[in-house]
Parts: sequence; structure tokens; C-alpha cells
Amino acid sequence: MTTTLRPTEPLQRATDGTRSRRYQVCVNSRPVGALRLATLPQFGDSVARILDLRIEEPDRHRGRGTVAALAAEEVARGWGCRQIEALVPADADAALRLVGALGYVHRNRGMEKQLGDTPPGLPVGSLGRPMTEAEYETWIAEETEAYARVWIERGVPEAVAHEMSRRGHATLLPQGLTTEGMRFTVLEHEGTRVGTLWVALTEDKAYVYDVHADPAHRGHGHGRSLMLLAEAQAIAAGRRVLGLNVFAGNTPAERLYESLGYGTTRHVLYKNLL
Repeated sequence: MTTTLRPTEPLQRATDGTRSRRYQVCVNSRPVGALRLATLPQFGDSVARILDLRIEEPDRHRGRGTVAALAAEEVARGWGCRQIEALVPADADAALRLVGALGYVHRNRGMEKQLGDTPPGLPVGSLGRPMTEAEYETWIAEETEAYARVWIERGVPEAVAHEMSRRGHATLLPQGLTTEGMRFTVLEHEGTRVGTLWVALTEDKAYVYDVHADPAHRGHGHGRSLMLLAEAQAIAAGRRVLGLNVFAGNTPAERLYESLGYGTTRHVLYKNLL
């Protein structure tokens, strides 16, 4: 029997230049599931993502999903993509095993924590204060460069990574330090600056975009203090969920978030397309 992808809509083109398409997964022309493939605005046409892949219950455990994922890779190659990603919910163990068997590796994961009603306190001697305009100008230059480097280390071409970082920060922060819903904080300990924090407040939750303990002051618990400060800001703003992203291989950060009670909500895995 032959497993194929059958388009169920014309190729979609968004105003930002990305493309997407939905498919039926078919066995000898019989529909057995669905797949959706798209490129990502931050990467242009260089990276595709499998946004959804479902096989109906009676046809599972027969290799249909594996063949459908391989077919999606061929479509992505035809689009000119150099990489493909799979977005997998944390509880989808079968999907994680499938993409792992196909050679996908972890890139990052989303995590969240349900917050209580009482803001946590900071250690004695530690306090947060608003970032100044001068501090912001230095911070945004360093943050933009650091974010680009993260992607370069994960196989994204240097020019693409720098443009993605520049464009992404410009989109998120159109008014810079005063952008609505954004909180930029400097953590001090006994009067000395030891780290910075960037928190976004959305309609229903808060999100940590960046938490950074200054290199000279690492190993003293300031990363934990920054996360406690983020939780306090979220609770004060009426948000009861705090989310974040952590890249694979950042073991100290992963251990910190897990020790604070954050749980994984989704995995992002990727594969180079040769």
C-alpha cells in the first residue's frame, strides 16, 4: 500500500512572504489523516515547520505518520527550505518518538508555571528597579547580537540569523523601552547590578523573553532571583501563568526552571534537509 500527501487547498501565501498548505494523508487514495506544513516568518523560506500531523486511530502504528513526515520533508525541499521543524506537544510521546527516529533533534522547548496570588519575595539585599534609557540602549544591542548567535550555533546562516534577530526585536519593541506591555528590569544585589530581566504581559499570561545574570555575578543565585522577580511582576499585573522558552543544551537554565516548578508545554525539534 502507498502512503501519499494530497493537497486539500491551494498553496497559501501570507503578506509576510510565508507559505503554508494543508494535506490529507492518504493510503491508496483513502484518507487516513491530515498534515499542515508552513514556513516561518522569522526565517523566510529557509525553514519549514510541520504544524500538525494526525493519523486516524484505525491506521496508527502502521508507519503512516513516518511516511507522511518524510513526504513533508520532500515538499519543504521543493519550497527551497534548508531545515524542517516539528512542533510537538509535551504529552505527545508517540510523536516525539517518531520525529526522533527520523533524525530530528531538540532545538528548544516551551515551559509554563501556574502562579499563585502572593508574589514571591527576593533574597535579602536584592531588589529590582526599572531599566534606564541608557541601560536599555546597551542592553538591546547586546541582546540582539546574543540572540543571533544562539541561532547561528544551531545551524542558521549568519546573515539570516542577524536579520531575524534585528527584525524580531524591532517587531516586539516598536517603542523600545516604553513599548506597551513590556517590563525591563535591572536586578541589584547590595547596590551592585547583577542581572537584567525582560517580561512581556499579554492578555492572559506573562512571558519571560530574556533573563540574564551578568557573567561576573553568576553562580550566586541571581538567576533564581530574576525568575522570582518575573513571577512577582506577573502576579502584580494580574497574570497567573508565566511562560518562557529554553534552548536545548542550556542545562543550568533547564535545571533552574524545573526546580522552580515550570513544566514543559511543547517541544521544537529540527532536521537539516540535505
